[in-house]
Amino acid sequence: MLVNGKVMLDVANANNFAVPAFNISDFAMMNGVFEISEELEAPVIIAIHPDELSHIGVDMLPAIISRAHRSTVPVTIHLDHGATHEQVLTAIQAGFTSVMIDGSTLPFDDNVTITKRIVETAHAVGLSVEGELGTIGKTDDEAEDGTATIIYTEPADAVRFVAETGVDSLAIAIGTCHGIYPAHMKPELKLDLLREIKDAVNVPLVLHGGSNNPDSEIGESVKLGVNKINISSDIKVAYHQKMREILADAGVREPNTIQPPSIAAMKVVAAHKIALFDAAGKAKLY
Repeated sequence: MLVNGKVMLDVANANNFAVPAFNISDFAMMNGVFEISEELEAPVIIAIHPDELSHIGVDMLPAIISRAHRSTVPVTIHLDHGATHEQVLTAIQAGFTSVMIDGSTLPFDDNVTITKRIVETAHAVGLSVEGELGTIGKTDDEAEDGTATIIYTEPADAVRFVAETGVDSLAIAIGTCHGIYPAHMKPELKLDLLREIKDAVNVPLVLHGGSNNPDSEIGESVKLGVNKINISSDIKVAYHQKMREILADAGVREPNTIQPPSIAAMKVVAAHKIALFDAAGKAKLY
């Protein structure tokens, strides 16, 4: 059940839930994400950003595509935070069914120009495109790219951006950051701004930096119209923390000893996100 991002998110938009976009960075994580999505009958987006793709290699894409075709739930394979036309072309050639072009740090007109070019390229071969307007924060050096100061998305700019680029979905900035928030940093989403943007544009909205935010705010953002939420840090922390515990035993060496408990820990976190996004059981809508 491999679909593009437009098919995936249009259903979510029409039925008021958010599809989780789980970033995966190895084969075991991929299998765990598929397993928990199928167990909970939830649609899923397998998200891979360029740094992760440089790690797993494009040669892993046929395996992801094969697993998606065998899945009992709808699956989108999504390039997360593509930065250049060349990165997007690589993703198209590798078999991704959805791409993001992140021109959020560029001046508005430059962001429109590169995003429109990607839309023209991707739509020609049946892929969907996510753009981004406004900037996401960044909490530490391990997090994906972000900016020191969040630039919030202006509703009027969002209307113009969607109209001029033709994007299928729009990532907006309402106060989230990539990464895990340190103790001194209190995340706070501008939910009133989300309401304004949702009322102004007619494409599904995306929330990046969804990890480590209060459940109450994330849950409310879904009710207010967010249709895709990216989760990377939360599942990676669970996965690698359990792995560290297991590897404290210096005698352990076999992957089948190390990875299954790590994946089980990750699946607990993923299951919580699926429920929070109201995505459980929604596979039947496709």
